Amino acid sequence: ALELPVPEVVFASVDAELGRNEGDPEIRELLQASLGNNLAMDFLPGAAMFDPAARDPVDPVTASRTVWFDAFITNVDRTARNPNLLSWHRSLYLIDHGAALYFHHDWGDLETRARTRFPMIRDHVLLPWAENLEAADAWLRPRLTRAVLEQILQQVPDDWLVTEAAAGTPDARRAGYLNYFLARLEAAPSFVEEALHARARLV
Repeated sequence: ALELPVPEVVFASVDAELGRNEGDPEIRELLQASLGNNLAMDFLPGAAMFDPAARDPVDPVTASRTVWFDAFITNVDRTARNPNLLSWHRSLYLIDHGAALYFHHDWGDLETRARTRFPMIRDHVLLPWAENLEAADAWLRPRLTRAVLEQILQQVPDDWLVTEAAAGTPDARRAGYLNYFLARLEAAPSFVEEALHARARLV
């Protein structure tokens, strides 16, 4: 929805037969834990993890939009230690957002959580190149309308929304996410300001 550079993502079903003859117990355990519907990401052959020390090229527009996006989704895991960025054909691709939206592990006080300035943005690996944060905000925020967010949430399978740790109906969970995202968008000026202050301390 935001036209950020991510490998193609699709739903993929993992069958029990897939890991049946796998000799490595670690891989076999992973396959067995992944039975059913999964989110699969396109393989980028020859891609390497982004390394700021290697002087990999960084587009300031992409950097700014990625920093904004990660502040919006409260992604704590795009740091120099673990960039979760692939460099492929001299372009960056965003991967592995498993550490984002950490509120969904504990749904208490969503309103306060949604309005966090997200000070951890100071550790973002692309912050030094994020020269256009205000322009990124102006470009990205209008694209996340209520209708777009509702459409995204409708694509999430019901059984991913209701688990032992997450009671309620799938639609109730979707409503919770929607309210969180809308409140997060209202808080955009504060997390953009936080990112601007963090970047100013770097230069």
